[in-house]
Amino acid sequence: MHTDAAAGLTPHSFLQLMWLASPALPIGGFSYSEVLEAAINAALVTTEKEASTWLLQQLHLAQSRSDMAAIAQALPAWQNRDLARVEQLNDWVLNTRETSELRLQTEQMGKSLSDWLRNQHATDAERSAQIGLLAALSQRTPSYPIAFALAATYAQAPVQEALLAYAFGWAENMVQAAIKAVPLGQNAGQRILAQLAQEIPAAVAHAQSLTDSTRQAFSPMLAILSAQHEHQYSRLFRS
Repeated sequence: MHTDAAAGLTPHSFLQLMWLASPALPIGGFSYSEVLEAAINAALVTTEKEASTWLLQQLHLAQSRSDMAAIAQALPAWQNRDLARVEQLNDWVLNTRETSELRLQTEQMGKSLSDWLRNQHATDAERSAQIGLLAALSQRTPSYPIAFALAATYAQAPVQEALLAYAFGWAENMVQAAIKAVPLGQNAGQRILAQLAQEIPAAVAHAQSLTDSTRQAFSPMLAILSAQHEHQYSRLFRS
């Protein structure tokens, strides 16, 4: 039986999206907590309920309005080979990172995903050339959302399904970070993941509704805590 989320996807595309969302993808997502560790250190997140609330707010107030919105716009740009638009979105993602560690995260994961794509499509001259263009954007490292959009294009995924995969992959990594750092048990982690999964479709719909003038990256608390995390004495994660 097909679900609404998988409608229109071929088995190959569906599996490719599962692959992109997998924590086993070698792009280093597991090494980041995206400021959650700093929130724990500041005693803002100490329980399962607080961890759940923090991640749900981050999904709706940060991811949905910023990176997911950029992916929603970058995917059709890649499909249309509109490299000027891709470069514009890549610059926006990089320029809206408010701390060095968050900038380094998106650069490292973007480069790692680009390298993975290059390895996967080494015998495809057209796709290899396109991946080369990704790496050459403004002579900078590509950001992770823009690299993910290209990967989703290769999977022939519609925007909604690509965003669902991206958001679930993000949620799974963040729950694992919470399990390690709060710390929480595996059952608590699964309860938080279930709550995130329930909210992801609404976050995806919001991301798809945004335009250049409404897309935003404004999360002051994340920025402040990230700046503190860069100098945190003891830490497990790179952000």
